[in-house]
Amino acid sequence: MNKVRFYTSLILARLLYMSIKLLGKSSGTSFAGMMTLKFCPDFLSYCRSYITSSAVTVTGTNGKTTTSGLLAHILETDNNSVIHNVKGANMLTGVANVFALNLAPFKKFNYAVIESDEAYLTKLYDYFCPDFLVVTNLFRDQLDRYGELSTTASFIQNGIDKVSGMLLVLNADDPLVANFGKNREAFYYGFEEVEFCSDVHNTDSNAPTEVFNCVCGKPLKYGKRFFAQQGHYACEECDFKRPEPDYKGYVKIYSDYSDLKIVEKLSGKSFDFRINLVGLYNAYNALAAISCAMTMGIEYSVIKEAVASYHSIFGRTEKRIINGHETLIQLIKNPTGASEVLKTVDLSSNIVIAINDNYADGRDISWLWDSDFEQLKDARKLVITSGIRAKDMAVRLKYAGIPQDRIIVQEDIKSAIEQASESEDKNEKITILPSYTALLKISKMKFKKG
Repeated sequence: MNKVRFYTSLILARLLYMSIKLLGKSSGTSFAGMMTLKFCPDFLSYCRSYITSSAVTVTGTNGKTTTSGLLAHILETDNNSVIHNVKGANMLTGVANVFALNLAPFKKFNYAVIESDEAYLTKLYDYFCPDFLVVTNLFRDQLDRYGELSTTASFIQNGIDKVSGMLLVLNADDPLVANFGKNREAFYYGFEEVEFCSDVHNTDSNAPTEVFNCVCGKPLKYGKRFFAQQGHYACEECDFKRPEPDYKGYVKIYSDYSDLKIVEKLSGKSFDFRINLVGLYNAYNALAAISCAMTMGIEYSVIKEAVASYHSIFGRTEKRIINGHETLIQLIKNPTGASEVLKTVDLSSNIVIAINDNYADGRDISWLWDSDFEQLKDARKLVITSGIRAKDMAVRLKYAGIPQDRIIVQEDIKSAIEQASESEDKNEKITILPSYTALLKISKMKFKKG
């Protein structure tokens, strides 16, 4: 009977998806999945059998969408069929949505690459057991939804404890993430050296840095610190320290790309990559995806080709032409992620910051005050604040040192972007920094390309 429900739910999901697309009522990333789970609550437990090789899950505070997107692109470049929640809908309904709309009774996929919200990981593993879990990082994010970092870490740990045979791919530079590998089979990635080679981007940050304690309660000491708690750390009181990475990264960060060298611990061989994404945070995402692909046995030539041809989507360093202007869209959602993005902003561009406080963004916007918007104090063009909390954002920019006569409040997001792109000088660039639901709105907007 349940199998019949499963097959029926595949038909119903497609009919529902076609209906909502025709009506233009939704982006279609979760609603069909929500209804599928209502009709067939154990729907996801049937999905694993449609993956003939490996299933990979990716979680963490920042970088999930880019890391999973790049890994899926690598596997597809290797001529594999891959099912992947490419649009970043990563709660249980979003995961069910992508399976419901892509599976068919006699259609199987070589791989699954599933991005999962940290809080939903343990629920996902009640139904779907992967072969790999990649964890990117753990930062403070939406305190009204997740609480303190220890709570978020416990969500992930509970998920890990449910799947005994799963191989972990962990960020060695993040002590909270590295700790997941205790008593588990794990591969680690991390940076040995980071060199900034751009005269456009800043390397320093005024964002507050938290003091992280070891599991024994003593403060960790850092030999190198790249940003937030990520770096080379050790405890002077016990034996807890940064594990030696299986994939050691050496990166040079330029204004709009990075050159990455990875040294594999086991073989001692080095591999070179060109990453066409902005900033150190994206270099971490690339290192995570490449490390997982190498662990899965994908050939270097395939990975190199895929990394060179990958372009981020959906506001994760997304490049678009809007009204003839080159535009860069970068999601911001928490202090650490926003501060790293703000380091990379072209201060000669017109800047739009669109902040909402819907449920998916987090109702608590105190993170704006912990983010390093002081990076924008030397902005040379317009700085337009938009979205539901446009006025709050304008106040934050005033305290960041931006002259009030340069700050424009335009709550309607499309009008704000139109204003930023109204110059006839097509050499003027635009930077858009939206929160999550503001990004969803922007993704549906139509603009002239020329």
